[in-house]
Amino acid sequence: MGHEDGGWRIDSILYPPSSILDGCFDMGKGLFITGTDTEVGKTFVAASLAASLRERGYRVGVMKPVETGCKEMNGSLMPRDAQRLKEASGSAAPIEKICPYRFAEPLAPSIAAERAGRKIDVDLLLATYGEIAAEHDITLVEGAGGLMVPLLPSYSYADFARLLKLPLLVVAANRLGVINHLLLTLEHAACKGLTVFGYVLNRVTVEASLAADTNREVLFAATAVPCLGELPFHESETAKWAPHEAFAPEFDFRFIETLLSA
Repeated sequence: MGHEDGGWRIDSILYPPSSILDGCFDMGKGLFITGTDTEVGKTFVAASLAASLRERGYRVGVMKPVETGCKEMNGSLMPRDAQRLKEASGSAAPIEKICPYRFAEPLAPSIAAERAGRKIDVDLLLATYGEIAAEHDITLVEGAGGLMVPLLPSYSYADFARLLKLPLLVVAANRLGVINHLLLTLEHAACKGLTVFGYVLNRVTVEASLAADTNREVLFAATAVPCLGELPFHESETAKWAPHEAFAPEFDFRFIETLLSA
């Protein structure tokens, strides 16, 4: 009863042949974590994954290239998401390296940078990623919003992920509408030549939802990209990330082992 396509079989989670990884990881092994939209739980999933990998004995690097909507603290802009990633991973890298660009206005990075009179340097981001990756077994890079969000006026996060040569983990809010949002994200990733290892369905509300209960089954039939986890609702204000004992049973770590052994 599996959905088969190009060597993938979802129901047994057999990952594609190693040839699909050719060209990836030239600058160290990592994952680019994107979402189907804003406020879908990217940071929660990324931090939970970082904490679990740390618990499993890996040296975990994290990076949030640009964060907007930062609050000022002691005269500096504090990137809340990047700080959460740092705490979860246990990375010793300074927050200025984890998040090189921080802006106060909650806008797309290209607009926030323009309004702040600054220019985002992709070469600097690339070099910073290389430095972080060199000191860790795996590095998790979290984008902003979705793949089409502009990092520069005509340069998206999809372009940056392709430059990094990292496979994608897509976080999708498990609610009504996610089928369309996720399939569009996967199609755009394919158009950009990006490798998508899988997606995570993340419950973003405590309310009962028939759509959330059935989305995984519909997506199973609609795409050969595997669902690597279906996470229950967590109150993000009280739980910065899911503890390892709660996250590990919900996430297929065979994916990570495939990535790290490539």
